[in-house]
Amino acid sequence: MAQLKAISPCSSLNLSVHVPKSDLMLCNDNVSFSKKSALFQELGARNSELQGDAVVSNKGNGLRVHCKKGIQAVLSHDKATEVFDATKTKGLRGKLNKVVLAYSGGLDTSVIVPWLRENYGCEVVCFTADVGQGVGELEGLEQKAKASGACQLVVKDLQEEFVRDFIFPCLRAGAIYERKYLLGTSMARPVIAKAMVDVAKEVGADAVAHGCTGKGNDQVRFELTFFALNPELNVVAPWREWDITGREDAIEYAKKHNVPVPVTKKSIYSRDRNLWHLSHEGDILEDPANEPKEDMYMMSTSPEAAPDKPEYVEIGIVSGLPVSVNGVKLSPASLLSKLNEIGGKHGIGRIDMVENRLVGMKSRGVYETPGGTILFTAVRELESLTLDRETMQVKDSLALKYAELVYAGRWFDPLRESMDAFMEKITEKTNGSVRLKLYKGSVSVASRTSPNSLYREDISSFESGQIYDQADAAGFIRLYGLPMRVRAMLEKGI
Repeated sequence: MAQLKAISPCSSLNLSVHVPKSDLMLCNDNVSFSKKSALFQELGARNSELQGDAVVSNKGNGLRVHCKKGIQAVLSHDKATEVFDATKTKGLRGKLNKVVLAYSGGLDTSVIVPWLRENYGCEVVCFTADVGQGVGELEGLEQKAKASGACQLVVKDLQEEFVRDFIFPCLRAGAIYERKYLLGTSMARPVIAKAMVDVAKEVGADAVAHGCTGKGNDQVRFELTFFALNPELNVVAPWREWDITGREDAIEYAKKHNVPVPVTKKSIYSRDRNLWHLSHEGDILEDPANEPKEDMYMMSTSPEAAPDKPEYVEIGIVSGLPVSVNGVKLSPASLLSKLNEIGGKHGIGRIDMVENRLVGMKSRGVYETPGGTILFTAVRELESLTLDRETMQVKDSLALKYAELVYAGRWFDPLRESMDAFMEKITEKTNGSVRLKLYKGSVSVASRTSPNSLYREDISSFESGQIYDQADAAGFIRLYGLPMRVRAMLEKGI
């Protein structure tokens, strides 16, 4: 007798088969029963092979086979007792083969892993994007993912791509949502979702999943990106399907299933951190009347506790995008990281706002964006030299729509891409440097210079000059004010 043992690496299946050696045939990529054997005939199936990348070893009378693709026949005691396929088991809600899950190691995504396996009978590949959330948030993720039931954790460093291809275009466009929000989470979701689509292709997944709630914006941002880049992928959103109704329930579920999570019932903040910002939601912040607690902040010092001496920082800009800090050229991610450090020390970039979510409700969030606040100020100040009035007005009006598209998850929308081409064109002459003064939470401009400056001291001076004749203003005013004058004449019967 020979013992055939197949182990699926993405499940806890460990099944044994006892068959006569004469009934087995070994090939490079599979192990099968001889078609002449009584055991094969007893199964009455043509496709009862154990297929996959087989690793075969003989130990005495034992035959061990490691099979990656599943188990289709299980025999014991010289006869068929069960036919089972680990990759074709239907879950409680349906069947998927392999799902790539956006994984943070936090509460929501940790409990999703076993839930997906149970409800869709699938393998779960956890994906974590390094967008600058910090080394601490990446430590121990693989162990945690596998402890939750995942077969694999994929981590990709997206920091440079995130800053270069997503943050900088928004910075160049001047995109700010509802007067305050610098779009930290909105910009991060499409770069993560894009990478998930790539990973799904790499591992052969037929679905992707996320841990976004059914009340938030992120579900839209993830799924619109999936639709745009691979419309054939299935999308699973557990928060819209399961019986868990809130974070408290999720904590209980996690404890029940021995899933390691980093939060407790006593202090729950929903946080999203990346290289651009850190957002805080939930707990006492759900009441707009409550002032945020100082111990909640993580990226910035309290303005009251910031240094008593101001610090000056110079930002070098080429074609509307930052390239250097204090004369030192840096990569996009390194530049932003440097400014986060400087700005955070001085309490720069704290925003507390009530915003209108895409799904219709209002929500309250607190954001820390130290480096981003510095960069937005620098770019805006340099544009005051390089853009004329009409161009600046059109750019500012389009920036509102640009921000709305990014906030709504329409990063890969042709409209945003077309607007981006416009922003790139009109800022190609925005070159120079801006020197800023940082002091106890405030950012003020100290100086701005540009080789393409439209500012002319000889024209702007109150002294008389050859280019601008003050007497010309009289005719301009008469023509510019003619519509108002005609209306007044009509009203007065003149």
